[in-house]
Amino acid sequence: MSTLPVIAAVDGSDDSLRALDWALDAARRREAPLHVVHVREYAPWARPETLTVGQPETETDRVLDHVRVRLEDRADLPVTEYVSLDGAPAALLPGLGADAQLMVFGSRGRGGFASLLLGSNGLAAARDAECPVVVVPRPGREVHDSELVGPGPRVVVGLHVDSPNDPALAFAFAEAARRGARVQVVAAYPWPAQAGDFVPAMIVDQDAIESETRTLADGFVAPHIGRHPEVGADQHVVPGDAAGHLVAASKDADLVVVGRHRRRLLAPARMMGSVTQAVLLHAASPVAVVPPDGEES
Repeated sequence: MSTLPVIAAVDGSDDSLRALDWALDAARRREAPLHVVHVREYAPWARPETLTVGQPETETDRVLDHVRVRLEDRADLPVTEYVSLDGAPAALLPGLGADAQLMVFGSRGRGGFASLLLGSNGLAAARDAECPVVVVPRPGREVHDSELVGPGPRVVVGLHVDSPNDPALAFAFAEAARRGARVQVVAAYPWPAQAGDFVPAMIVDQDAIESETRTLADGFVAPHIGRHPEVGADQHVVPGDAAGHLVAASKDADLVVVGRHRRRLLAPARMMGSVTQAVLLHAASPVAVVPPDGEES
């Protein structure tokens, strides 16, 4: 059975070339082929049906030519395939995730506004792709200091104990094993708690909420520790804003892993959730967005 590739989406921008380097390293660690994909955008009036038959094959893709030159002297280059497509990147790229184990994007590409922190193509893939998507930020993002930041390689993963994404935990532990890193599980609980209509605020006990959150987190994490005994794991149960804690923990981290929301009956479109979007926008490290199990395309 063939190994699914790691896909690097490139457009010639510095951001996409940083993503290419990250994807190359990921392919090596997975002993997987690397597919370098460039989608050449057509103008609104130049729909695919108006293109001359055979036109894409007769044109040179300068972006991929540049990437070939960039990679030609790299040691231990995995089996690499270069793919040039024509169309709308945000429409085409997410669909490639059905036949990949990982897709990697830069935080912005050539087509975005300078003020945007995340490009539309990476956002679309993180929301819609069937495989995990990693978004590599620009260097130098400033985040607040946090006691969660420590020495050594770290893979940070967010855990929502009310709706846990087990594939996100599995991805984090597997990635930590590849990197010789430890896993930091961050489980945030809402505080101050909102008392219900019939529950006086005075009986909402923070210690009890924290204890219950910790118990639930222990249960979700234990199977992954059992599967990866070589990986050290720290669990942090913290009050307040989950996104803020994950962004702060991203400082000097190898990777932050977050889950994507499962489709709901009354909200059938794929959604990432506010925490995942905030982490993508502000984390200082690369961010992996992992889809839930069992979601049909």
